[in-house]
Amino acid sequence: MLCEAQPPVHITVNQIMRKLIFRLFRATGVAILIFYIFLMWREPHLIYYPDRTPFITPAGITNLNLITSDGVQIHGWFIPAPAARVTVLLLHGNAGNISDRLEKIQILRAVGAEVCIIDYRGYGRSAGTPNEAGTYRDARAAYDYLTKTLHRSTHNIVVYGESLGSAVAVELATQAPVGGVIIEEAFTSVPDVAQKLLKILPVRWLVRNRYDTLHKISRLSAPLLIFHSRQDEMFPYQYAERLLAAAPEPKQLVELHGGHNDAFWESQDVYRQALRQFFNPPAH
Repeated sequence: MLCEAQPPVHITVNQIMRKLIFRLFRATGVAILIFYIFLMWREPHLIYYPDRTPFITPAGITNLNLITSDGVQIHGWFIPAPAARVTVLLLHGNAGNISDRLEKIQILRAVGAEVCIIDYRGYGRSAGTPNEAGTYRDARAAYDYLTKTLHRSTHNIVVYGESLGSAVAVELATQAPVGGVIIEEAFTSVPDVAQKLLKILPVRWLVRNRYDTLHKISRLSAPLLIFHSRQDEMFPYQYAERLLAAAPEPKQLVELHGGHNDAFWESQDVYRQALRQFFNPPAH
């Protein structure tokens, strides 16, 4: 029996291109999905570097054990100062714990401030696991302690955030009345930082912890002081300039010299003078 001849199959160039494009898009989609799952898993470890190493509370410092609005116990310190003119709520960066901030606490006390400092959930002696919403609740618990337990006037409370804490400080100051806001070596948002580090990947749209200070800072109703160094190896000086431009008056940007973590120490004269002026504004 003879087999009938099969008609020739004609595949056009357009059909080949469509198949290639489809496969490319499918492969890209799978790759993005895998990256997104990986980012969801790793993101907290890329943002938060908590230190739970045991430490001793120095003499003259009161230990605080506060409960947040979602029931997490956080630890902090309250450090009084003789004849303090302001109360500083100090919100530290994304690494270490409160025991690493003794030098800054000493400077703040020397220029006339009493200090309340907390460890975010998951840091130091605080319970829980850090996340964006949680850090905001932690700061609010400390603020409520100052206003409701110690009865400090909101006009005399200055919220001070360093690095990651700058975003927490601005968020708190947009939700509760304060007398002033200080941010040191701040960033505009986590998406901005992530996109700067991973330029070719769509991380801007994938990160969950956003800390979008740039879009919140315009809502401040208290004086703002920004400290930033051009030698900051983590966050460029342009971040501080963008935040300054977006913030309402009164505001001031003071340039420090040194690295991300030690510029305040390397520029002590400038740093202390700016703090004194901020804590003691001229009478109108």
